[in-house]
Amino acid sequence: MPPAVAKILTEIALDREFDYLIPGELLERVRIGSVVWVPFGRRRARGFVVGLADQSDFPNLKAIESVTGDWPLFDEQMLRLARWIADYYAAPFESALAAVLPAAVRRAGAKFKEQLVAAVRADAAPTPEDEAALARKSPKQAAAWAVLKERREATAAALAEETGVSLQGLRSLEKKGWLALAKGVIRRDPHAQMKILPTFAPPLMDEQTAALAAIRAEMAAPKPGVVLLHGVTGSGKTEVYLAAIQTALDAGQGAIALVPEIALTPQTIERFRGRFGDTVAVLHSHLSDGERHDEWRRIAAGKARVVVGARSALFAPVRPLGLLVVDEEHEPAYKQDETPRYGARDVAVMRGHLENCAVVLGSATPSLESYHNARAGKYKLVQMTKRVDRCVMPAVRVVDMRVEAEKAGGAHLLSQELIEAVRLRLAQGEQTMLFLNRRGYATTVMCPVCGFVETCPHCSVKMTYHRHSETMMCHVCGVVRPVPARCSNPECRAPNVKMAGVGTQRVEAAVKKIFSHARVARMDSDTTGGKDAHAQILGKFRRGDVDILIGTQMIAKGLDFPNVTLVGVIFADLSLQMPDFRAAERTFQLLTQVAGRAGRGDVPGEVFIQTYAPFHPAVQSARNADFVTFFDQEIEFRRELRYPPFTRLTSVLFKGKDEAAVDACSKDFAAKLKAKLPPSVRMTGPAPAPLAKAKNYYRAQLLLFAATSKDAGPVLRAFLKTFKAPKGVTVHASVDALSLM
Repeated sequence: MPPAVAKILTEIALDREFDYLIPGELLERVRIGSVVWVPFGRRRARGFVVGLADQSDFPNLKAIESVTGDWPLFDEQMLRLARWIADYYAAPFESALAAVLPAAVRRAGAKFKEQLVAAVRADAAPTPEDEAALARKSPKQAAAWAVLKERREATAAALAEETGVSLQGLRSLEKKGWLALAKGVIRRDPHAQMKILPTFAPPLMDEQTAALAAIRAEMAAPKPGVVLLHGVTGSGKTEVYLAAIQTALDAGQGAIALVPEIALTPQTIERFRGRFGDTVAVLHSHLSDGERHDEWRRIAAGKARVVVGARSALFAPVRPLGLLVVDEEHEPAYKQDETPRYGARDVAVMRGHLENCAVVLGSATPSLESYHNARAGKYKLVQMTKRVDRCVMPAVRVVDMRVEAEKAGGAHLLSQELIEAVRLRLAQGEQTMLFLNRRGYATTVMCPVCGFVETCPHCSVKMTYHRHSETMMCHVCGVVRPVPARCSNPECRAPNVKMAGVGTQRVEAAVKKIFSHARVARMDSDTTGGKDAHAQILGKFRRGDVDILIGTQMIAKGLDFPNVTLVGVIFADLSLQMPDFRAAERTFQLLTQVAGRAGRGDVPGEVFIQTYAPFHPAVQSARNADFVTFFDQEIEFRRELRYPPFTRLTSVLFKGKDEAAVDACSKDFAAKLKAKLPPSVRMTGPAPAPLAKAKNYYRAQLLLFAATSKDAGPVLRAFLKTFKAPKGVTVHASVDALSLM
C-alpha cells in the first residue's frame, strides 16, 4: 500500500511540518521533494513534501489539492542534509530547505525558456535553381536559408537578427517544405560566448602523483573521509582536483568543485571546461535566474556531471556524487551571512558523510580548524611543498615603512624599493600586481582644524572618499553624499576638508603618475559591479593588455598568471587592526596567498610586503611561507584563551532601530537562555557589537563558547523558536561564527 499521508513544509516560515491526506488520484505523483498546493487556514499555500507516512496522529486531515511540476525538486539525501543544517545552525527548517534549493528553481512559475525554432526538414530538397530563384525574389529569405542549411537549426529571433528575415518570410519557407517551425526549449547558457579549446592532462609531478593516489584511496574506501590537501601556492592543486574528478567520472559518478569568490570562477571554468567540455555546469550568484534554473535542471537531468561554482553550488543535485572539492577552504566567503548562516566547508564535509563521498579541502593556508582536525587524525593530511615545473617560491622582502618614512621625510604610499622593482618589470615586459585590501580613494574625510571626521549618518563607520565621482560613500550601507566644502561641525565650519588614508583609487592615481606610460587596471567591488566584469578585467590582464593590476582581496588568491613576476602589498598590517581574534590568521593567509601570485611562470618572482609591524609573527611567517610555525604559535594562543578550534563559538546578534529596545531585548534573551544552558557553556555579553550601528540599525552581540556543538546548539534552537523579541528587534544566531563585526 502506498503511503496515505504526506508531511508538508509550507513556504510560510513556521518551522513546522503539517500532515495532509494524499488523494487517490495523486498517490502516484506525491513523492519526497514534490511541490504541492494545500488548503491552509482560509487560504491556499504552496509547500514541499518532506515526509510520507501510513497514518497521522492528527484527526480530520485536509487533502492535498494538486501537485506542481513533473518531478521532485529534492531527494531523501538532500532532505537529510537540509534537516542537519537546520539542527546544527539553529535555523528554521524552511530556511534550510530554501538554502538547498535555489530560488530560481524553487519559486512558483520557474520554467525553461521557450522560443520559436526553425529546423531544416529531413526531406527538404530544394534544387540549386530553386535557391537561385529565392535569392532573386527574396534575398533575406535566401540568407536565412543559407544560415539554416549550415547550422540545421536556429531560433527565429537569431535568424531575424542575423539576416533580417521576418517571421512571415520563415512561414513562407515552411510552406515550401524547406524547414519546420516549432516551439522549442532554449538553454540559457551563461558561457555561450566563451570559446574554450580542449586541454589534456599533463604529466604530474611526484608530489601531485602522491596526492592523487591518497585522494583516490579515500574515494575507493568503504567509508570515504576527508582529505586536507595542504599545497604551497603554485604546487598544482587544481591539476590534482581535475585528475581526481576524472577518476569519479570514469567510475560513473559526478563531482562538485567549490571556489570561494566569483572572481576565481572565470579562470576555473576555463580549466574545467577545457578538460571536461560541456559536461561542466556553473552555479554562482552572478548568473541570471534563468541561467541558474537551466544549469540546475541540466545537472538534475544528468546532462552535466561536473559542477563548478561558489558557495551555493554545494547543493547541486549531482547523482551519484563521487567527489566534493572545496578549494581555498580557509576562505571566510564560504560562510553564509543570511539565515541559515551555514559554513559551506563544514556542510560539504557533512554532505560527503551522508552520501558516502570523498571530500577534498585544499589550501596553501588551511584554516586552523581544518589543520587541527588533520593533526588530530580526523582528516587525512596530504602535503605538497614544491611548485610545479621547477618554479621556485618568490623571494619575499619585508619593507619597514617606519624606516622608509624617516628616510623620505614623511609617509609615502610606495617605498622606493617597490617603485624601482616595478620599473624593472615594466622594462622587461613583465607584469605586476599591487594589493591593498581597501577600496576608495581616501578612507577618512576630516577637518584639519578641529579634527571632525565625516561619519555615515546610518552606520558607526567613517565615510570613504571616492575621487572619480567626487563623493563620500559608506561601505556598509552604500549611502553616497557630496564632499562638503566646509567642516560639518557646526562649531567649526572651517573650509578645505582634508582626505586622509589610502584606498585602491589613490593607489591607482599614484601609480599612473609615477609610471605614466604603464597600462594600469583596478579590480575591486567598484569596478566589478557589472555582469562579467571580473572576466573582462582578468582577460585583459591575461592577454598582456595591462601591465599593473591594482586590487583588493579579489586578486589575492587562486589566480594564475605566469607573466606576473612582482607583487607589492601596501599596508600589509591593515587586517591586523581588526577587533577579532582571527586577525593574525587572516593576515597570514592573505599575505601568503597574494605573495603566491608571483613567479608562477619561468621567471622567478619577487614580493614586497610594506608594513608598519614588520616583526609581527603573521608577517614573518608569511615572509617565509611557513604555515607550520605560524600554526604552532597561534594554536597555543587559541588553546590558552579557549577560542576555536578548542570551543564552538556562536554569535547571537540583535538588531533594531530603537537602541534601548535592542539593549533590553539582548539582556532579556541572555538571562533566559543562560538559565537553560549547561554550566559548561561560557557566555559573554550582551554588549554593543564592534560595528555598533549599520544601515540605521543598532546592533548588540552575545557570544557563546561551548566545548561541543551539542552543548549549546539544541538548546539555542529550541529557545529561538519560543523567544518573542519585541516589535522592531530581530535576533540572528551564527553557529561557528567567523566574523564578530
